[in-house]
Amino acid sequence: MVTTRMKWPTKEERHTLFGSVPPAPGTKPTQKEEMVDLQNEDKDFLFSIQAVGVSRVKHPIVVVSNNDPQRQTTIAEFTMTTSLSREQKGINMSRLTEVLHEFYEKEGFVLSLENIAAFTKELADRMNQQCADVEVSFPWFIERKSPVLKKAGMMHAKGTLKVSYDETKGIRYRGGIEAAITTLCPCSKEISEYSAHNQRGFVTVEADFDGHKLGESWKECLLGAAESNASSMLYPVLKRPDEKAVTEGAYENPRFVEDLARLVAADLYEEEAITCFTVECRNEESIHLHDAVGRIEINKKE
Repeated sequence: MVTTRMKWPTKEERHTLFGSVPPAPGTKPTQKEEMVDLQNEDKDFLFSIQAVGVSRVKHPIVVVSNNDPQRQTTIAEFTMTTSLSREQKGINMSRLTEVLHEFYEKEGFVLSLENIAAFTKELADRMNQQCADVEVSFPWFIERKSPVLKKAGMMHAKGTLKVSYDETKGIRYRGGIEAAITTLCPCSKEISEYSAHNQRGFVTVEADFDGHKLGESWKECLLGAAESNASSMLYPVLKRPDEKAVTEGAYENPRFVEDLARLVAADLYEEEAITCFTVECRNEESIHLHDAVGRIEINKKE
């Protein structure tokens, strides 16, 4: 079959072919200094707003840890908000991500308490507001060795750090960890001639803490409370001697979801730097279609 070779159109001609048109002539200013800034209108806008800003901002960060690896680069999700006074129409939201990039340019965005506190205060200052809040969610990786043969691998938990700045109250920290664990059913163990059913569970802990007292160990503190009270923690690498130890260890430490919630809460209650906390435990039941859940909230100041 013979085809006629056509003259190939340029990229501009191709765009025109598929519907692109030249820009329409405009009459409004193109220079920033000449443009109207609606957000800076100064009137009575009925209400002040406690939090306004941006969420689901994905950005690289550097996580510092007392465990190996002690510095790790990962991807976090940011929520950044400030207060807004009644007399202001809105905030300049582009400044939020602008400040984020400025902090990133220094040495990567390091998720230390000192750095995140400075960042949160800077957001309030740039917006000329009294308060600002930053929430960062991120995967946190920990090297873990198997219990018998000490085979190393990487575990991970979901970390969350919420920082609030108020020009009169200062900085407040709230940390969170979601960890996967194993639980073995005490009732199943008690009534069965042999064996007992177990399941994977998830412990979610959130706690307000004194950053000066707890420091960068807040992640290890919350993870330790979650994992050490389960029937067994999880491991990335298990050989047969390790599997035997984990299986028997879980059998020796049966836990209802209620037991787990109370035991985790007890560890957090004993930590002097923690002022209030929430523990939520969820077991994906292996012999039911439903999950089992338990939740405890404690305010040590009350």
